[in-house]
Amino acid sequence: MQQKDSATGELVSRLWRLEPYILSIVRIVVALMFFEHGLSRLFGYPSPLPAPALFTMYWFAGTIEFVGGAMLLFGLATRLVAFIMSGEMAFAYFISHAPQSFFPILNFGDAAILYCLIFFYFAFAGGGPWSLDAILSERRVRAGLNPAE
Repeated sequence: MQQKDSATGELVSRLWRLEPYILSIVRIVVALMFFEHGLSRLFGYPSPLPAPALFTMYWFAGTIEFVGGAMLLFGLATRLVAFIMSGEMAFAYFISHAPQSFFPILNFGDAAILYCLIFFYFAFAGGGPWSLDAILSERRVRAGLNPAE
């Protein structure tokens, strides 16, 4: 029994050490997927969606997805960008999906809900160690500046 507890503790310790890096990996993959939505909406690639008229709701959504996805990919202003994109996905769900049905599987809104929640998590967790935010924060600390300033 003692060996099992030791092995479990060692595994948990390793998982804790990897946690920040997994956060960065998840952020990068989610950002690439979201960026693809913006790319399709604004430029018709890889999915041939018609380009929305300038300054319409769909244009703003595509712009948030394209620019926000790119910023999230590199981990730049992660918390702010993620909060904005979380709000966009909540708005998208309640405007486009919820009126169709109460159940996400029937209204095809499950992706919007998942994006909303993962972005909300990034707004609190940040971008992880593999992000421009982390690099810039480290430089500020080395220069003697408060990272919160």
